Amino acid sequence: MKTERTGGLPLFFTQVIGSLPRPQLVLDLLRRQDRADPARYQKVMDEMILFAIRLQEEAGVDVVSDGEWRRRHYTDEFLLRVGGFDRVREFHHQGETKHALVVTRTMSHREPVFRKDAAFLASHTDRITKFALPSPFLIGIRYWDERHSRDAYPTRESFMEHLAGILKNEARGLVNEGIDIVQLDDPALTYFCDRRLTSGEKIHDERLHKEWNPDKEVPFAVSLVNSIAEGLAAEVHLHCCHSVYKRMSDVKGNYAPLLPRLGGLTVDRLNLEFAYDDTGEVDDLKLLPAHLSVGMGVVDVRKEQTAGPDRVALLGEKGAGILGAGRVALNPDCGFAPDAYEPPSIDEAFTKLRILADGARLLRERTKTQPD
Repeated sequence: MKTERTGGLPLFFTQVIGSLPRPQLVLDLLRRQDRADPARYQKVMDEMILFAIRLQEEAGVDVVSDGEWRRRHYTDEFLLRVGGFDRVREFHHQGETKHALVVTRTMSHREPVFRKDAAFLASHTDRITKFALPSPFLIGIRYWDERHSRDAYPTRESFMEHLAGILKNEARGLVNEGIDIVQLDDPALTYFCDRRLTSGEKIHDERLHKEWNPDKEVPFAVSLVNSIAEGLAAEVHLHCCHSVYKRMSDVKGNYAPLLPRLGGLTVDRLNLEFAYDDTGEVDDLKLLPAHLSVGMGVVDVRKEQTAGPDRVALLGEKGAGILGAGRVALNPDCGFAPDAYEPPSIDEAFTKLRILADGARLLRERTKTQPD
C-alpha cells in the first residue's frame, strides 16, 4: 500500500534495486567476520553502510537501501540467519561445479533476522528507504532438493508455504523499524519468460532442469507473495530480473509470457528490466495488469559502460506513453552485486546511479513542457 511518505515521491522517482558493489574494505570485513572482534566489526561496518547511504544520496537517488553490504549474498544471508540450511548439494552452473545451500532441517526462527539492519538504515537517512527480501518461490526453486530436503519438508510446496510465514514476519519487522518499501526479489518467476526452460531445453544451471508449468506454478508463487504483502503498512514491490552472474544473465526473454499471469498480484509495483539485451521490451508494458505500477530498469548493471541520461529519459518516456507518467518509476535493471564478489566497482555504480538521477530530471522537464 502507498503510504504518506511514498505518496510524496516525485514523478519518475528513482530507486535502487538493493545491492551495491562492495569496496575492498567491505569484502575484507566480510572475509574476516568470524575472526574479528564483534564490537570492532560492527563499528567499522556501520561506518561503511553510512558511506553506501551517502553515496546514493549524493548520486541523487530518491529511494535508497543499505547496499546490502552486511550480506555476502542477497538470498544466502537470509537463509543462514534463519537456519536449517547446509551446503551439501553439488550442481553445475555456468560451467563451474559448486556446492549450494539446501534446506535439510525444519526452519524454526521466529525473530526478524534483518531487524537491526533495517533500523540502522531507516535512522540514518531522510530519503525513502527500501529493504529487499528473497521470495518464497525463488527460495523454493533453488534451495529445496528431494535428496536432502524431503525429511524436513516432504514437498517443495510445503517448504515454500512455511517460508511465506517466516517472510511475512520478517517484512512486518522491517516496517516496524521504519522501512518504507519492502521489495520481494523473484528472478525465478522470470524463468517463465525463457522459452528454452519452458520447452524443456537444458541450459547452463542444472538446478533449473525441471518441468516448468506456468499455469500451476505462477498462481502459487503469486499467492505466496500476496500472503506476505497482506496488511503490510508499507509499499510492496516485486522484482523480477533475469539474474546477474559475472556480468551475465541466467535467463533470457521478454516479459510477455509472465505479465498476463499476474492479474491476481496484490503488490504495488513490479520492478522489471529493460536496459540489457534479451530482457524486457517496453511494449511488454501493454500487458501489465492495470492495478500495478512499474519500476523500469533503464540502466544496465551488467555491461561496464552504460548509456547516458538521454537514453534513460527515452526509455522512461516510452514507458509513460503506454502506462502514463504516474505509474512509472526508474531504476537499474537489477542490483549491482547480488553476490558480494560480483565484478562491478562502487565507482561504476555511483556513475550509473548519477546517470539514472540525471535522466529522471531530464524526463520530468520534458514532461512539464508537453501539452495537456
